[in-house]
Amino acid sequence: MKKTRRYTLRARAASQAETRQRIVEAAVELHRKLGPAETSRTAVADRAGVQRHTLYRHFPTEADLLRACRDHFVGTHPFPDPAGWTKLAPGPDRLRAALRELYGYYATNREMLGNVLRDSDRLPVGVGFREGMARAAVVLAAGWPAARSTSARAALELAVDFYTWRSLADASRLEPATAAALISRMVSALLRERTAAR
Repeated sequence: MKKTRRYTLRARAASQAETRQRIVEAAVELHRKLGPAETSRTAVADRAGVQRHTLYRHFPTEADLLRACRDHFVGTHPFPDPAGWTKLAPGPDRLRAALRELYGYYATNREMLGNVLRDSDRLPVGVGFREGMARAAVVLAAGWPAARSTSARAALELAVDFYTWRSLADASRLEPATAAALISRMVSALLRERTAAR
């Protein structure tokens, strides 16, 4: 009897975990297609194949669901880690390598990043992406004497920004590596010019 009961409890827990995962994956997919602000809880429940009361049992508030979606997406699509770029000498080579990685990530996750950043004015989303871009700019400026000025840091922040990449991809149809090479040359030239002017 005890073994049967333990088995039943384990089976129930597994079923609940599976349902929870299905809800999260449904929400993430809708966020990718529509954006968090345009995704209703009814649409999530329908896509996951569950009743609304089941969704609310797993995620009582919208904030609970948004956190679970963020954790799932970041776990499966982690933002590039700027620490890896520190293996390269500060300056143009590090910048070019970092932008190649960042722009490749942006291209792969274009829909999700665009929707989440767009909706960040309406919902508590996108903070992790913005922090990732800010960390990237700091790592790229570190140890590069030419990057000490306010305008140089602004140029680096612009270079790592998702919208910079997207404008190049949309308007000029540049591939990520080509866009990275172009922006790294532009920023490096600006920083050389600023250094020579001192």
